[in-house]
Order: sequence, then C-alpha cells, then structure tokens
Amino acid sequence: MAFLLRRGAAVAARSLRAAAASSASTPIHRLQTAGSLGAARELPTTQLFLLETRRGFAKGKKSKNDSRGDTVESAAPDIGPTVKSAATAQMETAVVALSRELSKLRTGRASPGMLDHIMVETADVKVGLNRIAVVSVLDSHTLSVMPYDPSTMKSIENAIVSSPLGINPTPDGNRIIAPIPPLTKETMQALCKVVTKSAEDFKQSIRRARQKALDTIKKSSSSMPKDDIKRLEKEVEEMTKKFVKSAEDMCKAKEKEISGS
Repeated sequence: MAFLLRRGAAVAARSLRAAAASSASTPIHRLQTAGSLGAARELPTTQLFLLETRRGFAKGKKSKNDSRGDTVESAAPDIGPTVKSAATAQMETAVVALSRELSKLRTGRASPGMLDHIMVETADVKVGLNRIAVVSVLDSHTLSVMPYDPSTMKSIENAIVSSPLGINPTPDGNRIIAPIPPLTKETMQALCKVVTKSAEDFKQSIRRARQKALDTIKKSSSSMPKDDIKRLEKEVEEMTKKFVKSAEDMCKAKEKEISGS
C-alpha cells in the first residue's frame, strides 16, 4: 500500500507542476512527505479515486481456478452397507429362531420344549401351550403339564393328542401326564413333518427380509447408478441363498437325528 501511495503522490506532484506552468495564477499546494497518509488525503478527488480503484482491483483479484463456480454436486449416499446390514440381521434372527425351534424336538429323552410348538384353542383363540401351562420333566420318558387355569385342561389334552408327536396324555388331578413313546416309524415321520414345516416357515422369514431389502433399493434407484443397483441386488440375492441353505442344512441334520441315521 505504501508503494501505491508514493506512486499516487508522485503522479499528483507532476500534475500540479504542469498546472503551475500553464497558469501562474493557480496556487501550488505543497505535498507532505510522499509516503505519508497526509499526502494522500490532500490529493485531488480524481487521484484518490484512481488509488482506490487500483487497491480494490489488487484485493479482488482472483486466480483462474476461482472462475469455476462454487456449486459442487454432492454424490448420492451409499445405501448398500445399511441395506445389507439390516437384511443380514433379520436373516440371522430367523436362523437362530429356527435352531431354537429344532432344539425342542428331543428324540432321545423327554424335554419340556417338545410341546412348545403345540397350539391350544381356548375361547376361540389359539395360543401356545407353553403360555397357558407349565411343562416339566418327571423322568426321561414322561412329561407333566400343569395348566394355569384348570378349566383349560381338556383343551390342552386334545391339542396334545392332535399333535404329530404320537403322545397319548392322561389327566392326573390338576395336571396332565404325557408319556413320551419310543420312536416308531410313524413317530419319526411325524417329527420329520414338524421339521419340514419349521424349515418352510423360517425360510419365508428369510425371503421377507430379502424382499424388504429389494424394496428399499428400488425406492432409492432414482439417485443411484444402474450398475450399483444391479450389484447391490445381486449381493442381497447371494446373501438370501446363503441363509436359506443354512436353514435347510440344519433341518436335514435334525431329520437324520430323528431317524437315527
């Protein structure tokens, strides 16, 4: 800035000398030291304007890169990790639930969980047996079923008889005695049907998780490249196949356990 002030003062001095030469009647105002602010204040208006213009140009000067504009298009968010994480969590939950369900089908000895899948109809509503009664083990081949409400005993007994487990329960006071028969061919077949039904139910849960993931991808398709959409859909399909196979393998292992092979 000091340089510009000195330069401006020098230009003003030359202008004043020229004015003095052309008209002796025009008074000459001596400037203060060329580099001082006082000199700048005494400059004519046109010279001050010139100085300000040059200063403003120097301050406002921009590089070539500044002319590109400030607006930057933000990239679409990557929904892939979120979609896959949610689908994986739901599919894993289904497989864990299937494993828990299959573990209830004990073939070697009596287990309270053997009756958990039995549905009992009470007051025109079907509920799980384990919600309306306490099931305990009397010995390795006998179960005891104690209803919370004694009035439901008959309904519980009918539900156990109608189950594919081949159990013939008998009332004993306020409880029901359920002897577990040895595995016959018919009993094995009945248990295998339970396994198959459980497998189908839980595979449906896995497929529902898959469909939910695909629906989420479809909703975001307008903001995603087509290649990314296809890649993500393929990953969801592969994930679904993996979990379905896991459920099928668990059920096959259970069927072998039941049949003793």
